[in-house]
Amino acid sequence: MPESDCPLPTFMTGPVKRSMMIAGHPTSISLEPLFWEALREAAEAEGVPLNALVARIDADRVEARDPPNLASALRVWLFARERAGRG
Repeated sequence: MPESDCPLPTFMTGPVKRSMMIAGHPTSISLEPLFWEALREAAEAEGVPLNALVARIDADRVEARDPPNLASALRVWLFARERAGRG
């Protein structure tokens, strides 16, 4: 199979935009599939819907002195969770 026909591993694919309701407001978030899967697994592990987990992370994010954008906050939260051994 030519190299150009080989599918990229999930961690190398571009962002996927998804829409969801957070705190009663619609929003769109663009994340790579790897991060969407990690968020889904985290929500499942915590026993909450995905949008509830994202809303909680968003609420923490807006409390920051210089809040990052939501996609960045989600990635950082997932990284910190993994480093803490809860991944």
